[in-house]
Amino acid sequence: MKLNADLSLRANLNINSLEWENSPSAGVQRLRLEADDDNPPVERVTTVVRFAPQSAFSGHVHDGGEEFLVLQGIFSDQHADYPEGYYVRNPTGTGHAPHSDKGCTILVKLWQMHPDDQKQIAINTHDKNLWNKDKTFGEILHLFEADYESVCMMHWTAGMKFTDLIFEAGVEYFVIDGSFSDDTGNYSNGSWLRLPAGSKQNITVNKNCLILRKTGHLLEPVSYEHISDEPTPNKPMSDESAK
Repeated sequence: MKLNADLSLRANLNINSLEWENSPSAGVQRLRLEADDDNPPVERVTTVVRFAPQSAFSGHVHDGGEEFLVLQGIFSDQHADYPEGYYVRNPTGTGHAPHSDKGCTILVKLWQMHPDDQKQIAINTHDKNLWNKDKTFGEILHLFEADYESVCMMHWTAGMKFTDLIFEAGVEYFVIDGSFSDDTGNYSNGSWLRLPAGSKQNITVNKNCLILRKTGHLLEPVSYEHISDEPTPNKPMSDESAK
């Protein structure tokens, strides 16, 4: 399916206005924010995934990489337990068998990782020692930085204003808490907003705000069109159930 697949267009959804749909795995549901998976095995998607207690996926490999933030509960795999607030990047070719004993909700992005990005990352964003003061944006936690992409989390205080922002390579937000507005709309808890390359923005913070922000990735988005869809012997299942 295709949903908000044209990266040259503005896109905005709030997960609180969407209906959960069942995934192929029992007890696991999802909300699709963007999807462009008409050409398997490439399945570029951004979703919010909810695990019921004691639910699980079969083991699978992320050929296009995986990036996720734990919004609620504890997400687990054979490598570790990731409580609420953990930001994780699993590079291309890595695999795991996800599950949740007590239930959890995660924001996850698949097939959007640069092939050169081969460092596995797990950051506890609730660790205040990792945060820094920023003259422009208040408090900031840098999560990932490369020539082609920058990911951070920010605390904005009500009343703050950011004017004449220019995003030459695009910007993407997920509002974890609070709300802000720009010239086009209002974005409250659960809002996902993507602005294309070349966008300009003026922001007013309406309510103390915690956001996840990604920039730099929409001017020349990652493409895996060269990958063959021929099955590989003895290879674990693909990302299909995690979409």
